[in-house]
Amino acid sequence: MVGSGGREHALAVALAETAEVVVVPGNPGMEGFERFDGPAERVEADLWVIGPEAPLVEGLADRVRGRGGLAFGPGADGARLEGSKAWMKELLVAARVPTAEWRTFADPEPARQYLRAVPGPWAIKTDGLAAGKGVLVTGSRDEATRDVLAKLSGAAFGDAGRRVVIEEALSGPELSVIAICDGRRAYPLAAAQDFKRAGDGGTGPNTGGMGAYSPVPFAGEELMGQVMERAILPTLHALHKRGIMYRGALYAGIMLTEDGLKVLEFNVRFGDPEAQVLLPRWRGDVVASLTAAAQGALSDQNAPAFSTDAAVCVVLATPGYPDAPRPGAHIEGLEEARSVPGVRVYAAGVEEGPAGHLVTAGGRVLDVVGTGPDVAEARRLAYRAAGMVSWPDMVYRSDIAEAPAGDVA
Repeated sequence: MVGSGGREHALAVALAETAEVVVVPGNPGMEGFERFDGPAERVEADLWVIGPEAPLVEGLADRVRGRGGLAFGPGADGARLEGSKAWMKELLVAARVPTAEWRTFADPEPARQYLRAVPGPWAIKTDGLAAGKGVLVTGSRDEATRDVLAKLSGAAFGDAGRRVVIEEALSGPELSVIAICDGRRAYPLAAAQDFKRAGDGGTGPNTGGMGAYSPVPFAGEELMGQVMERAILPTLHALHKRGIMYRGALYAGIMLTEDGLKVLEFNVRFGDPEAQVLLPRWRGDVVASLTAAAQGALSDQNAPAFSTDAAVCVVLATPGYPDAPRPGAHIEGLEEARSVPGVRVYAAGVEEGPAGHLVTAGGRVLDVVGTGPDVAEARRLAYRAAGMVSWPDMVYRSDIAEAPAGDVA
């Protein structure tokens, strides 16, 4: 299991139900797992599951396969879907997948002219990877222009922002749909909704995600079928036509607009924190499903299935997240939170401090997940356990899954 965040912790727990798991590099909060600090491809394993996007873009899956290993995760060619938003948009147009109107810019002046000519609001996105934080949605032309200039100059996101995609900002309920793919076939997981803004009520800057829940009440069989037929399968087929054998997780961020569903983004891995609410609901052998996808052998017999239970994830973060997180605080109450029935606490940004105590080591620190027969009960448990954890100026949203099925941000 490659990665060190909360998503990877959740995956490791799920995989460990039927397999021995080594996490590379993992983190000290992933109790009970062997950890390896060297190159992932040097581990002897039957299956490599690659969690984060960066090693996929850098070709880790290709290196594993080049050594004869079995990898769940696309090669560098398929990972361009997330590694370059401009390339992704071009593929969507070729595949006739509905998406927002857009243009790509590498120079400031044409971008300024476009912003003057096209009415807002706009979504300004880095072309490259920015850990989910490279998007500004604004109706202010001045703010949009400042953001474009900061990105193109490299001041905001380094090389990732030296090309930007400017899109029309869509509105409507959002939906996260992740499918596991074997190159030709795809099977969807249950739907989820995540909360990207730092503050309650969808205020503050974009983050990697401050919480999520599943199931989503309005995401029934008909809507999920539309997402597969209009977004995920055409994209998978377009990749195959380009000679790209995409074997891994394909995450579609969907906006349900007045004109129908449109793709906001594609990611090439399990969502974070969506994975943390989907994996506790997964019924069946996760290892068997991911192995079949990696082998190009998905079928109804090894497809994912989900319980009717609900799960809610509340992310606990350091002060200053996402712009200037201030780590290094001692974490109190972790074991008490983990002892609450129906609760799982996944470790994300932690490290070992003095006397073996865990301290905060990143922006997003812990993912507190409650499970129950419905969203309300799962939410109650998640917040009960989150209230047991503390460090100075700990940050979290108080409105995760407060009103399921509505607009979330």
